[in-house]
Amino acid sequence: MASAQYLLSVPIETSNPHKTPIISSSSGPLRPIAFSSSSHSTARNLSHPKLRRISHKVKSKEQDPEINLAAEAFTQFKHLLLPITDRNPYLSEGTRQAAATTTALAKKYGADITVVVIDEKEKESLPEHDSQLSSIRWHLSEGGFQEFKLLERLGEGKKPTAIIGEVADDMNLDLVVMSMEAIHSKHVDANLLAEFIPCPVLLLPL
Repeated sequence: MASAQYLLSVPIETSNPHKTPIISSSSGPLRPIAFSSSSHSTARNLSHPKLRRISHKVKSKEQDPEINLAAEAFTQFKHLLLPITDRNPYLSEGTRQAAATTTALAKKYGADITVVVIDEKEKESLPEHDSQLSSIRWHLSEGGFQEFKLLERLGEGKKPTAIIGEVADDMNLDLVVMSMEAIHSKHVDANLLAEFIPCPVLLLPL
């Protein structure tokens, strides 16, 4: 897999309207690109096929203000992955935000959801694990998803980033959604995202 990544700022509704999520794709050099509906920007030449072609050279052009090229890219994502790496039985703020964003995207674009719960400890060492699974089901149900695939990767001795990459690769997933909280808490190594994860990653700001 490539050792560098694309970064694309995408205007998606989050709990903090003043912060913008980032999409990381697993190919191409590191290049931040920002879009907003008010700039009416037309973009081309992004290396990842599911994000269309968006160039780092963006030319301003008048167009229908309701057309959002970045948002249209999400129509290509039909199977989303929600990794959960925190041990909070009621889910951390970042995980709840990621769950809400995942269900919103999946509901809007008709995508399926897979949740993977990752922990370095085995299930027997996690007394509140069942409560956490109940919280996951509740939050996804609140987003309109009573049915979704739930995986548990516990006590394997692997880095969470590597496990996320394995699941995304094995299931041919289109998008990984997670909060920056997972990176700030050191559960996920941002430097390894492009190395291990074969699809775009949507990182949500806190």
